[in-house]
Amino acid sequence: MRVMRTGAAPVGIVLALTLAGCSALEAGGGGGGDAAIDELSIVVPAGPGGGWDQTGRAMQADMQEAGLVGNATVTNVDGAGGTVGLANIANATDPNTLLVMGLVMVGAVETNESQARIEHTTPIARLTEEQEVIVVPAESPYETVDDLVEDITENGKDVSITGGSAGGTDHILAGMLLQASGMPSEHIQNKLNYIAYSGGGESLAALLGNNVSAGISGVSEYAEQVAAGELRALAVSGEERVDALPDTPTLTEAGYDVVLTNWRGVVAPGNIEDADKEALTTAVTELAGSDAWKATLEEKGWDDAFLAGDEFDTYLEGNITEIQVVLQDIGLVK
Repeated sequence: MRVMRTGAAPVGIVLALTLAGCSALEAGGGGGGDAAIDELSIVVPAGPGGGWDQTGRAMQADMQEAGLVGNATVTNVDGAGGTVGLANIANATDPNTLLVMGLVMVGAVETNESQARIEHTTPIARLTEEQEVIVVPAESPYETVDDLVEDITENGKDVSITGGSAGGTDHILAGMLLQASGMPSEHIQNKLNYIAYSGGGESLAALLGNNVSAGISGVSEYAEQVAAGELRALAVSGEERVDALPDTPTLTEAGYDVVLTNWRGVVAPGNIEDADKEALTTAVTELAGSDAWKATLEEKGWDDAFLAGDEFDTYLEGNITEIQVVLQDIGLVK
């Protein structure tokens, strides 16, 4: 999912998040977990149909099927790359509330100069991730990532890279690639010619029409065209190669110290009690281990990236810091 830089919606939107009996916790539960939540509100900070919405609605169905919650509701709150929903969740009073979020929101907080921050919430868990892939048209002279980086270094903005919205995962990866190449931070924004599109179809058309030098997107966006020989994959962005592109090296294998995935997870309101955090973490942990969720991952093609507790806290803190630096280097934030 990419950041859709929409016009800022009023931050004072009032969500109907307080549900009868929402604070009641019970031991046990049909899913075999240590705790079950009677009523759970899942807030999706985007419109219906996208990756965050699919995640929230899959959680709703699977947590109910596994008996981890008595009832779960999903509320969509769109706007400003998810930061409108973030503003509402940060100070929500109902502890049995989860906000779907991820890397896209980490970037949107910075580029939208959001007063509400992820640090104002209670981290619960990372759930899924998708790797990015760097591709070029089939007729491109670039055979490796080195070829692409060397041309950018020599010719700067004569070399164009397309992807999703400015400040999104694709743009961030382009900046991280140049960082890892050793390019001085003060030069990156003057060298990187990033052409943002709001949809994968537009960036794909630009690549197939040889109107851009390279493209970056989620593996699922370009894998079919790579298999058909219309695009050439230079590298993927995760720790390991992906099944859909088994012959494509990781950036690390290519000699660049870069690992980035478009991850999604959930956070809870800030300042909730430790017991409430523990109950939510237990429920989401039980979800991640359930047969229903495993079936959902396979159906959706999502990679399991589950991380909870202190490990997720540490990961999130480091991710925010890293993305802040990249966005400064590519000139989107000061």
